[in-house]
Amino acid sequence: MIDKLELYFKAAQSAKIGIWKMNLQTEDVFWDAVTKHILEVPEDFNPVNGSGIKFYTEGENRDKMMTLINRAITDGISFEDKFQITTGKNNIKYIECICQVEIVDGIATQLLGTFQDITKEQNLINELQLSVEKFSSVFSSANDAIFIIDASNGIITDYNPRAAELTEYNSDELIGLHNSTLFPIEYQKQVRYFLTQNRTNDEFTVNEACIKTKSGESIPVEIASGKRFIVNHITYLVCYFRDISERKNVEEKLNLLSLAASETTDTIVIANPQGEAIWANNAYLELTGLSIEEVIGQKPGYLSRGPETDLQSTLLMKKAIQDKKSIKITILNYNKQKEKYWFELNITTVFDSDNNLINFIGVGRDVTSRIEKEIELKQLLEVTSQQNDKLYNFTHIVSHNIRSHTSNLAMIVDVIENTEDIAEKLSYYDLFKEGTEKLSETIEYLNEIITIQKKTNIAKKKINLKDEIEKTKSALSLVIKESQITISHTIPEDLFVYVIPAYLDSILLNLFTNAIKYKSRKRKAFLEIGYEINETYTVLNFKDNGLGLNLVKNGHKIFGMYKTFHGNEDAKGIGLYMTKNQLEAMDGKIEVESEVDHGSTFKIYLNEK
Repeated sequence: MIDKLELYFKAAQSAKIGIWKMNLQTEDVFWDAVTKHILEVPEDFNPVNGSGIKFYTEGENRDKMMTLINRAITDGISFEDKFQITTGKNNIKYIECICQVEIVDGIATQLLGTFQDITKEQNLINELQLSVEKFSSVFSSANDAIFIIDASNGIITDYNPRAAELTEYNSDELIGLHNSTLFPIEYQKQVRYFLTQNRTNDEFTVNEACIKTKSGESIPVEIASGKRFIVNHITYLVCYFRDISERKNVEEKLNLLSLAASETTDTIVIANPQGEAIWANNAYLELTGLSIEEVIGQKPGYLSRGPETDLQSTLLMKKAIQDKKSIKITILNYNKQKEKYWFELNITTVFDSDNNLINFIGVGRDVTSRIEKEIELKQLLEVTSQQNDKLYNFTHIVSHNIRSHTSNLAMIVDVIENTEDIAEKLSYYDLFKEGTEKLSETIEYLNEIITIQKKTNIAKKKINLKDEIEKTKSALSLVIKESQITISHTIPEDLFVYVIPAYLDSILLNLFTNAIKYKSRKRKAFLEIGYEINETYTVLNFKDNGLGLNLVKNGHKIFGMYKTFHGNEDAKGIGLYMTKNQLEAMDGKIEVESEVDHGSTFKIYLNEK
């Protein structure tokens, strides 16, 4: 008996089957080496009653094992079952456990059993079950009708719900039906040959035919047959039927459209939902210089972009296509010979009854002649507008600058006429002379502008900024003296700027006279002139402590024409307007910071380029 047990143990170990036993009277427990190996515990692990249950995965597996063990002990019922366990190394395994109950005098005295690792087999079963579930899901929910046909006799042995929906047959009618019944007589020979070829060659092929529904309706379909498979020595074919009615209708419509559109002078391109061309008329080929082979399968316009093509327009068309929206646009394109042409294009989207996009249709025409005339007219209007602006600006320069000088000369003459002191009269002679020289210089600048205005661009000249400020200060010396304003600056002697001299003269006169005209009577007036230089501009700062401005209320109109803010009788609202326009003409700009009753700071940006 002992020899037989040893032989059994050796055979079990060779088959990697573990052996275990439990004496129910002494509660001694034995696990052999294979059992311990499966449970991934040390060889010297000493099991005790109840220590094995913790290896069964908590939940359903552990509960089931406890129930079976209790039944074996109390009722003497043996069992055989499969369980999931968590080993001593925390690995998940699947095992098959067999338990035999030894009974003496009607009482269970000992449990004997085997313990076998079936993880690989169970994982394979799980994978197969998952594959079956996936196949069943695909088979049941597929949009195509699927038939499984016995290759030996052509009988339908299985089908999916879509097949019944397409053919209008129910389960009792389809199972056992010969496949030829589904086809009109004129297609039966073609389909029979098709299926025979698939059964012989074992290849995936596609063909077109028509099926006849139970009600007699003929529906165009695409038939696809995959490789055959064999079950119980029977060869089966899996056939897929796809309803292509909509596609056929579209093709018929496209054929009609092709006939109607092939000779029109407008260009026409039809693209699929992915934006790839499927048809183009002769007018499009002639305009682009492309062949039909270069168009079909490509996105229209893929060779039409060039150096002057507007990227924004291209992006708008691309976005419209992505969003499946219609768009009308005019864009500069290039033909195959790299010649430019202006193209007016209407892209229209076409949807089916279920709101699925079918096609894009692009209708366009060459509008080069019209656009070129529009561009020419626009350029002419721009030139005319610029000339009018220059003339308008020039008129105000003449009025404002000469008036400033003549006012200063009139004041000097008035002083001379009203004094009897010969020495005092002579003292104003130099001021009078300087004022007339400044007037003469201004007139020369204005004459120069008249000459330059005839050209497209006004040339800048290199001017010493400190000299110009001193000249302006000297020309207005009497006004400065009478207004008791202090004018100072920090302009270095070697600072040169590139400006239009007449414009700079006018700008300085405006800013000086504004500081004088709008000084506050509450305090001693000053005008401080500073500068800074950055990468683009030389910036002049004219800071005064005059009346100031409410920028919240008037900031948007401070540089407007005829805009005045303090009610002065001599205010014309021209100075700052001219200054802004003159600076912009020199690619510069003007900014202002101001606070009521605290003064203003005007920042003059002179562009040195």
